[in-house]
Amino acid sequence: MFGLPYTDSVVVAGALVLGLTSGVLGAFAVLRQRSLVGDAVAHSTLPGVCVAFLVSGVKDVPGLLVGAAVAGLVAALLMVGIERAGRIRPDAAIGVVLSGFFALGVVLLTHISNSQDSDQAGLENYLFGQAAGLLESDVAVMAALGAAALAVVLVLRRVLATTLFDAGYAGSIGLPVRVLEVLMTALLVVAIVIGVRVVGAILMVAMLVVPTVTARQLADRFPVVLGLAALVGAVVGVTGSLLATRAALPTGPVVVLTGFTITLAAVLFAPGRGVVWRAQRLAARRRRVRREAVLGAPELVRGGLGDALARASLRRRGLLDADGRLTDAGRAAAADLADRRELWKAWLAHGAEVRLPDAREPDPVDLRASLGDDAVAQLRALASGARS
Repeated sequence: MFGLPYTDSVVVAGALVLGLTSGVLGAFAVLRQRSLVGDAVAHSTLPGVCVAFLVSGVKDVPGLLVGAAVAGLVAALLMVGIERAGRIRPDAAIGVVLSGFFALGVVLLTHISNSQDSDQAGLENYLFGQAAGLLESDVAVMAALGAAALAVVLVLRRVLATTLFDAGYAGSIGLPVRVLEVLMTALLVVAIVIGVRVVGAILMVAMLVVPTVTARQLADRFPVVLGLAALVGAVVGVTGSLLATRAALPTGPVVVLTGFTITLAAVLFAPGRGVVWRAQRLAARRRRVRREAVLGAPELVRGGLGDALARASLRRRGLLDADGRLTDAGRAAAADLADRRELWKAWLAHGAEVRLPDAREPDPVDLRASLGDDAVAQLRALASGARS
């Protein structure tokens, strides 16, 4: 399928399924501000795997995944129960369940390792992940689980979104909020069960969080975020697994590092939200304020590197002459600046009285462009009436 050796193709296919599924399903945990629930559930799958092995006596992948799913769901429900019944903060409930289940898993794993049962070899891979051990049948099971979970999201996307963002409103219109919250938790468990073979229980939380964090930097609308999260998850999974196979490195950590790199780039450079973009916008705003200060009263501005740069910028624009005085264009620009400032003062005093055809956000830099000529005319009339 990928033009790769069989083992590498299976790894890439498994990482692709994981990325698509965890990208969409992890969004429900991240946007509910319950990301650490995914971490706790991922760690809680370990005792489920061990118990499933002890019961069946064989290392059957579907059976072990069922055990992981049951343990993860029990842990998630237990966290909610402790939080609601014991009046304990969510972070404390998560810490209690995570540490308890993970400790139980380590104890059971050690017990199985000491039993000298040859079939137990490889169970520890559910802790750290071992994508190289995937079989084509394993990927088929992962794909079936992922397809079923994504189908549920597609069919119930409206009610899930309503419950996700406004549970109170969802309850008021008759939606079964508790059932839908349990369903979202179950979908999270499905994503974790799919991923523990590839990245392991310890690193699985990254595959739940990274795609949504990246998508959220790039989009606002929930359907777009879900689509982007699926795409980012797929890119992270495929790219990380290919890098790992080429460099003969463990797949799980390389996939997570790839996701971390992509997320860091989005946090830094995303248009409109990125740290670098915001820093540039803030610097541009400061430069504009300094230029306007010089433009409004050039004879009062003294010294400073910022003021010198502002003067140089105004000279390049032909608003100041070589002696630092306003040119004809500069005087026109200063008059326009004074008019815009007066309009903003009028808006602060009489904005509530202005009749607007729709919801508009006033821009203090250019009120006319943001509100329209009719609103500006109303403001001038109101301000004139107040003065008279």
